[in-house]
Parts: sequence; structure tokens; C-alpha cells
Amino acid sequence: MGWLRAAVLGANDGIVSTASLIIGVAAASASHENILLAGVAGLVAGAMSMAAGEYVSVSSQSDTENADLELERISLKENYETEKEELAEIYAGRGLEPDLAMQVADQLMAHDALAAHARDEIGISHVVTAQPVQAALSSAGTFIVGAALPLIVAWAVPGPRLIPAVALSSLVFLAFLGGLAARAGGASIALGSVRVLFWGACAMALTAGVGRLFGVVA
Repeated sequence: MGWLRAAVLGANDGIVSTASLIIGVAAASASHENILLAGVAGLVAGAMSMAAGEYVSVSSQSDTENADLELERISLKENYETEKEELAEIYAGRGLEPDLAMQVADQLMAHDALAAHARDEIGISHVVTAQPVQAALSSAGTFIVGAALPLIVAWAVPGPRLIPAVALSSLVFLAFLGGLAARAGGASIALGSVRVLFWGACAMALTAGVGRLFGVVA
């Protein structure tokens, strides 16, 4: 679920930003070559920006996790019994009888004390631990896929039909992705599609207006 959400968001960003950029440049009466050049530049810059942003963000999360684990490692070394009682209290709070909670804490800590506290006290699991490189690559990859869609349409449909073709195709892509994300999360597919359609249309309309304004000024 988390992976799908990140993938959909990355693709959405790629579609909206690249389609808006292409429409804005086209509205300024630029040549077809310049429109495509702007689209490719937006794709590359956007992918790198997404990768850098994800890497920095997830690296910060990873640093925080490592610091928390180090503090927990020290606490286990210096106050093992106190840490066991804390873990037992967590299990008791979830509904176990106090004696059973203490037995569970004792056995889990005998197996791997740090892992038990990381998972149940701090909320860190090796399954969902922060991975900066993976996050950066996946974010950039999904952005590229999304950005490539309006760019391909712009390449295939030159001339006066470019703006409506890019706008309509991008809105269709956004509606599909919004519905997919909503379906995966158990929410309303129609509502999920409408949300991304609204903001995507706003972004394209605004950049088209800016492009038209500066195109006229030039």
C-alpha cells in the first residue's frame, strides 16, 4: 500500500508538472522543437528533484531511526530489567494479562532484545525501515513514467492541436491514477479521480495563462 501510494504520487507529479510546462510553453507560441525541449528538460529536472528530495528526506528519517536504536541499545545495556518491564507494560496495554505480558517480553528479549524494543516500543521494523537510495530511485522512476506520457503526446500531436491533446490525455491519465490510488485505499474511486482532475486542471490552466501572457508581451 505504501509503495503503491508513493508510485502514484510520483507519476501524478510527473504528469501535472510536465503537462503544465508543455502547455505553458506552447501557449507562449513557442516552436514545436522548443516545446519538446522544455518538456524533456522538465522531465530530467523533475526526476532529479524528486530523487534528491526523497533521498534527503528518507536519509533524515534513517538518521533518526539509527539514533533511536543507539539510545535503546544503551538503555538495554544499562537497564535491562527496566526495559523488560516497559515492554511488558506495552503488551499489557494491548490486552494481555500482566503475567503473560511479562513472559512474552522475557522470551522476545531473550531472542532479540533490541529488535523487540525497536518494533514494539519505537515502532521501527526491518520491513519498513528507511532506505534512502531505494526511495530516491523509485520516486524518480515513477516521475519519469508520468512525465513521459504528456511528452509523448506533445511529440505525436504538433501544431494547434497540441495543447488540447496534452491537456485531455493528461487529465485522463490523472483520473486513472487517482481512481487507482483511491481503489487501493478503499476510498471512493470517483472522489479520488475528481480530486486529481481538479488540481491538475488548475495547474494546466494557470500555466497556460502565464504562457499566453508572456507570449503576448514578448
